[in-house]
Amino acid sequence: MRTRPLKVALLGCGVVGSEVARIMTTHADDLAARIGAPVELAGVAVRRPSRVREGIPADLITTDATALVKRGDIDVVIEVIGGIEPARSLITTAFEHGASVVSANKALLAQDGAALHAAAVENDKDLYYEAAVAGAIPLLRPLRESLAGDKINRVMGIVNGTTNFILDKMDSTGAGYQEALDEATALGYAEADPTADVEGFDAAAKAAILAGMAFHTRVRLDDVYREGMSEVTSADFASAKEMGCTIKLLAICERAADGGSVTARVHPAMIPLSHPLASVRGAYNAVFVESDAAGQLMFYGPGAGGSPTASAVLGDLVAVCRNKLSGATGPGDSAYTQLPVSPMGDVVTRYHISLDVADKPGVLAQVATVFAEHGVSIDTVRQQGRQDGGGEASLVVVTHRASDASLNGTVEALRSLDTVRGVASIMRVEGE
Repeated sequence: MRTRPLKVALLGCGVVGSEVARIMTTHADDLAARIGAPVELAGVAVRRPSRVREGIPADLITTDATALVKRGDIDVVIEVIGGIEPARSLITTAFEHGASVVSANKALLAQDGAALHAAAVENDKDLYYEAAVAGAIPLLRPLRESLAGDKINRVMGIVNGTTNFILDKMDSTGAGYQEALDEATALGYAEADPTADVEGFDAAAKAAILAGMAFHTRVRLDDVYREGMSEVTSADFASAKEMGCTIKLLAICERAADGGSVTARVHPAMIPLSHPLASVRGAYNAVFVESDAAGQLMFYGPGAGGSPTASAVLGDLVAVCRNKLSGATGPGDSAYTQLPVSPMGDVVTRYHISLDVADKPGVLAQVATVFAEHGVSIDTVRQQGRQDGGGEASLVVVTHRASDASLNGTVEALRSLDTVRGVASIMRVEGE
């Protein structure tokens, strides 16, 4: 074993960073044995140096992250500060000064992954980021390495624990959205401002990374269709149960049947209870992968939190340090296909539409005519009078597969009918 330690700079010492530092210290001997050389925490960049950080010597703490990554003796930089800047500048500076990088920064990688990979290649360094998607779940490395000889056609998953906790609570207890969100906040699953989670921004960044890696093409955050879950109601869950389904916020990345394009989207959807993703409870994550040779695979586990995310970071650290010792770099960005990203209107799936309509003869025929005129075939229809009376009824239509553009045209035409009082909800049906 090499006796000179590999030096590691840690950028950020919050929930994840502090756990990374703890594991590096308590598992130092095991890490050294696995890598073939000891690893040494050489510096920790933080914003508030006065905060007590148990187990980290005070002389390692600095507020000058730029100086830390410029030292020249740093072998690996671990970036867990998040956000776009200064993370982007610090990562590129690290490359330029001889360090490889391990990051958990999904937002930055979804926005500027291509440029960061180019900087890594230019400086002959590694850029690893297993922790950026689905926490502790080994997912990116299997996509990048284990399935490198296969053709991946679809990646569909639950990649945000906060949203899954909320929807699971609504499903299992009948709670409303706000009640379930309040419980998630009280338990620490949701941030004080949950917008990034419940409106799908977090999942969309992860979808961009997954799509790019699965389909070997450039997919940026702006390419991902995003729809939040704050409008999901207990009535939607009641309808889902009648169909033998539940509701999940899904990240879905697909290759077109002809292989000529890809799509990436995040939105709530009904999925059959028989689908493996339907049984993912609480704050857990799971990703379902479909490929030509391997068939169907599912990756499951805790998708967030200090320890799970730190586990993924340390796994990358071991891989990068091994590469450093062997004088090589690992597999980098693979975007040779350069496939276009199709708009959401091209996506084809089934739909569940709930309408408030006038409770009188002929309404169903009018509604069916609108669907037919827009080329959307109806699978089932259910109509019942409203319990509150008032001459209105609830009409639930489940379609066969149709394009999103056709469905949108249908809905706009339905809203123009005098007999349609309102479109209560539209939910895609996936996983069948």
